Amino acid sequence: MKFVIASDLHGAAPAVRTLGQRIDEEAPDRVLLLGDLLYHGPRNDLPEGYAPKEVLAILNDMAKRVIAVRGNCDAEVDQMVLDFPCLSDFSQVWADGHLLHLSHGHLAGNSPDQPPALPNGSALLTGHTHIKRLELVDGVMFVNPGSTSIPKDGAASYAVYENGAFALKSLNGETLQEASWE
Repeated sequence: MKFVIASDLHGAAPAVRTLGQRIDEEAPDRVLLLGDLLYHGPRNDLPEGYAPKEVLAILNDMAKRVIAVRGNCDAEVDQMVLDFPCLSDFSQVWADGHLLHLSHGHLAGNSPDQPPALPNGSALLTGHTHIKRLELVDGVMFVNPGSTSIPKDGAASYAVYENGAFALKSLNGETLQEASWE
């Protein structure tokens, strides 16, 4: 099973076009989007190439492959234009015997600071901070793919899950870090 994981797109069309190219190259079974898809929110500056309607079209073109959760900048109006569900606070996916718990990371009980109770060999996938993270803590993998458009750690990024392992990648496709439960 292979997933491309991205978060905090914030309506930045150039970054999402590049992410779309990476998705084509990676050829995942599913694309996992961890929220803040179309809008920048009141705490962020406008990202370069801010064009939510263009991002909407790109995302809708891959709708059949997308599993998405709601971020703090997402709203009900987004569901009216997106062709995939995007308003759930969390979702869970089983892959290769591992439970992957998806959330944006801004709500108590679904954040790295207050994680849900997950069994060993699980992963908590969150965004929100715009800072990459790939770390095994007490048997649970903490994964934050960073942000494709407003990175707060210097480099736009996404993550890939494949066959029980994660990789953080720069938006140009360069592998930055890898980790697995073993």
